[in-house]
Amino acid sequence: MQKMLNEAQIDTDIKAISQFIRDVRERVATIVVGQDVVVERLLISLFTGGHLLLQGVPGIAKTLLASTLSRAIDLSFSRIQFTIDLLPSDILGSEILDQRTHEFRTHKGPIFTHLLLADEINRAAPKVQGALLEAMQERKVTIGKTTYPLPVPFLVIATQNPIEQSGTFELPEAQLDRFMLCHRLNYPTPDEEKVIFRRNMQLGIHREDRGATARTEFDLIDHEPVGSSDQLVATIDAVHRVHVSDTFLEHVVNLIDRTRVHPAIELGCSPRAGIALIKASRARALIHGRDYVVPDDLFALAEDAILHRIRLNYEALADGLSGEEILQGMLRDIGGENKPTDAVIVDS
Repeated sequence: MQKMLNEAQIDTDIKAISQFIRDVRERVATIVVGQDVVVERLLISLFTGGHLLLQGVPGIAKTLLASTLSRAIDLSFSRIQFTIDLLPSDILGSEILDQRTHEFRTHKGPIFTHLLLADEINRAAPKVQGALLEAMQERKVTIGKTTYPLPVPFLVIATQNPIEQSGTFELPEAQLDRFMLCHRLNYPTPDEEKVIFRRNMQLGIHREDRGATARTEFDLIDHEPVGSSDQLVATIDAVHRVHVSDTFLEHVVNLIDRTRVHPAIELGCSPRAGIALIKASRARALIHGRDYVVPDDLFALAEDAILHRIRLNYEALADGLSGEEILQGMLRDIGGENKPTDAVIVDS
């Protein structure tokens, strides 16, 4: 009898959480057209406490997406444009001498937020990148002699422009490993782009004083959240209760081990990659209304969890091989012949 009551409670919790996730995704969809995969990756990162690296060209709504998500769940949001002259104190904060009291007061930087968009992170000097990534790992910042914890939840969404490389500093493998997922953004489809253009044409103008400016998509963001922090906490807790079978665990171990012994790979994955893949799979399962993981979760997330953590050797690069081709071959070897072509199902 008690087992039946527990199962009923779990089913009720899953339905409530699924409704919360559905509400958030619907709110985001009213502002951002398409990008369902990216929204899913953002939610996975938020629910698991991981950080997300987005690789894509400018102008595909990365900032708009992060801002809309933060408003939908009533989270604070900051954006930092990384440049060559940026200093660690510009991100973390600093102590400032108050001329009136002759005492130092702490000025906290933009990193003290729930969602931080680090735009074009590879444009900053390695010292600045290191300061941010250290804070991401330890979730605390030391200013002067005082250590301050970062807000909870704390999620960094970093972006990289894969095309323009002049004046950039490539992130080392050890720093890339700090990101739980690395997702590669694509352009919207022609149909989605038509919707984007139509919405933009209907924005109108914003009148102020004796002038007016053209409205943007940011003006359409509803400041009334659709979800509360309590719902977010319940969802994060539910992720840790998603069942992972021994078979699924063996597949993950097998996949990670193959990256270390593959003849075309010079640098394989650390255990952190396996942890990230399992965490992300549990969150994806919950997003799709399940309290257990399935192989589809592993296949859908493998590229985002693994590709930025491996490095091909010279011979493989000379032969024209790519990380994607090698990874897909490994997935087929561990039983991925039935891998779905569509990585995201919007509603389960």
